[in-house]
Amino acid sequence: MWERRHSTAMAIETILLAVGANDERRIDQLGEAVADVAVPTGARVVVAHVFEDDEFDRTSTRLKDRQDEDPLEPDQVAERHATVRGLVEILQAAGLKPEIRGAVGDRAPTVVGLAEEYDADRVVIGGRERSPAGKAVFGSTAQEILLSAPCPVTFVRSD
Repeated sequence: MWERRHSTAMAIETILLAVGANDERRIDQLGEAVADVAVPTGARVVVAHVFEDDEFDRTSTRLKDRQDEDPLEPDQVAERHATVRGLVEILQAAGLKPEIRGAVGDRAPTVVGLAEEYDADRVVIGGRERSPAGKAVFGSTAQEILLSAPCPVTFVRSD
């Protein structure tokens, strides 16, 4: 894990755990990283699944039940998503009561916006390690969040 730290110690009251399409493989690591901080501090945990526009359309269609008359809202899609459900189970097993939030938009600015909206004291994100050349060529959502978030960010790397 890598963290950007501020020079002054601060109490952690709210943790935003932001997940996306590729985080299903690392829910154990993400859940553990959040529980390690939230359990001792009693922090509020918000699990936010951020969908890109086309991903939201595909996912909401796939997760819609027959009895759903109206299109699903982002929060409803997040609640039904396997990654979020798995994380909620892990966090509840640790004694936490996570809130669920769904959002649609470009990942990095949306995560930063959610951190601001919830006045998060910590953001936890997952990703894979890339070479410096890979970051330069492809960009990095995680890097943008690390540099733009209004609070410390914990980056949980894939094994």
